[in-house]
Amino acid sequence: MKIVEVQDVISAGAFPRSPTWKRACAEVEDAIGCVDWPLGSGTFSINPKRHGNGVKPIKRPCTGRLEQLGWRVEAFPPLASNVLRPGDLDALVVRDGHYIAFEWETGNISSSHRALNKLVLGLIHRAVTGCFLVVPSRALYPYLTDRIGNMGELKPYLPLWNAASEKVKDAALRIYAVEHDLTDEKVATIPKGTDGRALR
Repeated sequence: MKIVEVQDVISAGAFPRSPTWKRACAEVEDAIGCVDWPLGSGTFSINPKRHGNGVKPIKRPCTGRLEQLGWRVEAFPPLASNVLRPGDLDALVVRDGHYIAFEWETGNISSSHRALNKLVLGLIHRAVTGCFLVVPSRALYPYLTDRIGNMGELKPYLPLWNAASEKVKDAALRIYAVEHDLTDEKVATIPKGTDGRALR
């Protein structure tokens, strides 16, 4: 899988320039690069059937790699009970006293908005210092579950979340847009979930 766009939505204070944040960015980028389909192939190939592929299995190699790098999967920062709840984050790491959160969006566009709202509130309330959100690119979106959150639909609202920079003194929020390496009608479609639009 490849990263095709990076949006630093919030970059406030010294933290975004720190070795701690730079290390976290490098680890997340490494983990995204580990995502492949079929699993074990080393390349992310997707069957170009319109809305024919699920999304949840895509993130598993990524979170697995983050776990190898010392991140805690499905973890929860101790100060976030009023903002973040168990299950809101795919991974969390504590480095040099900073909690850094990671979320791979697998829901619809409304879910993506909620995820970003929660991450921004987490920064404002100092529950976390850094956050990552991974979403499909506009080019990958047509092959995934209908109405999945994607960079193309989030981009018009990025200035809204960027405005929160005035509320935080030292924090970072980065969004990665990811995309397939290849399209291949011969590969199996990625399994879908069983709820809501996942079957569409």
